Amino acid sequence: MNELLRQHAREIFAAGLRAVDPIAAIQRHVRRDGAVLTVGSTRYDLHAYRHIYVIGGGKAGASMAQAIEEILGDRITAGWVNVKYAHLAPTHIIALHEAGHPVPDREGAHGVRQMIAMIGQATAEDLVICLISGGGSALLPAPAEGISLEEKQAVTSLLLRCGATIHEMNAIRKHISAIKGGQLARIVAPATMISLILSDVIGDPLDTIASGPTVPDTFTFADCLSMFERFHLLEQLPRSVRDHVMRGARGEIAETPKPGDPLFDRTQNLIIASNIQAAQAAADQARSLGYHALILSSSIAGETRVVANVHAAILKEIVQSGNPLPRPACIVSGGETTVTIQGNGLGGRNQEFALSAALDIAGLPGVVVLSAGTDGTDGPTDAAGAVADGETVTRAKRQGLEPGAFLTNNDSYHFFDALGDLVKTGPTHTNVMDLRILLANAA
Repeated sequence: MNELLRQHAREIFAAGLRAVDPIAAIQRHVRRDGAVLTVGSTRYDLHAYRHIYVIGGGKAGASMAQAIEEILGDRITAGWVNVKYAHLAPTHIIALHEAGHPVPDREGAHGVRQMIAMIGQATAEDLVICLISGGGSALLPAPAEGISLEEKQAVTSLLLRCGATIHEMNAIRKHISAIKGGQLARIVAPATMISLILSDVIGDPLDTIASGPTVPDTFTFADCLSMFERFHLLEQLPRSVRDHVMRGARGEIAETPKPGDPLFDRTQNLIIASNIQAAQAAADQARSLGYHALILSSSIAGETRVVANVHAAILKEIVQSGNPLPRPACIVSGGETTVTIQGNGLGGRNQEFALSAALDIAGLPGVVVLSAGTDGTDGPTDAAGAVADGETVTRAKRQGLEPGAFLTNNDSYHFFDALGDLVKTGPTHTNVMDLRILLANAA
């Protein structure tokens, strides 16, 4: 095996993670000087506010809450943030509440009710700080009237299985929710709101991250209906959801608030970290290790296997012709791909990427591919991703493993587990999508 390359790939990935640490990100963007709080370039006089409440949800919620407590201390009146199970950290004022992800559960719904009870009576003399990070859509479930949590869970499961993009999933979530798509801003008004956002969505669109609870919504009920039709889900949807979306498309239910709505005049939304920052740090680390480094893109999307094929082709080109980089070379890419599930195995998009790439680079000497999620969780597994090289297929076959069969069954987890090639980080308390590291050693 290419042990040094594998070690370097892990070091490069770790550097990307450090760059998007939520505590450091908040400290870069939020500063307090006595009674003046500066968020980005906006200044707030803390003397103007009677109460400061902290709410939010996401995989990075615990670390973000820690950072805000360090800055504001006992100036915080109260706080409640929903986090994924086992993603806790010590806080003193802000309550951290564990809930389900990626399928929302009753604990998540309970947490949202607690938040609404806290901020529902906020006045123009109050300040609400909202902490949003990847996973916020699932961790902030508040079904619209007439829709049960179980029905919302069923819709989420259907969307996950059909290969819907994060943009499509969140557009639908907003329209079957009571708080997403800018509706949380309705509840907070007339209080001032600051929303600090860790982006886990390609292009960092504010209305898609965590389904945009604090920003105007650009999607409509008609868009949601069109998506359901395209994925052939109308007949599989719970009746309450289908009826709700159809009524909305006919104009019988109020739309989510749109751009230009004055309720957003007292709301600041600020992205504090994103995938490109992780990719840049990874590339810098690669250069420090002696590699020529190139960021391919931080906006990679599409079917995982197809994306893996393209990345493998680039790696082959580097070995064969020295393009687009001379060796030793490092290609970094970010974004989030999708897997259309056809088998009944266990895995995630990063493990499937690594397995598909392994088949394409089989026999190629001096190369390594690592793909992992920055949140430390890839699909419904305890791994962040996996690492593969030109010898992976040969090693697998020596153990009686047929890589193609595992790929067909979407069983990349058990394939890499048998080889000892899973990447396991545990909860990272951040989430800015995925990083892929491609390395080729010196010629």
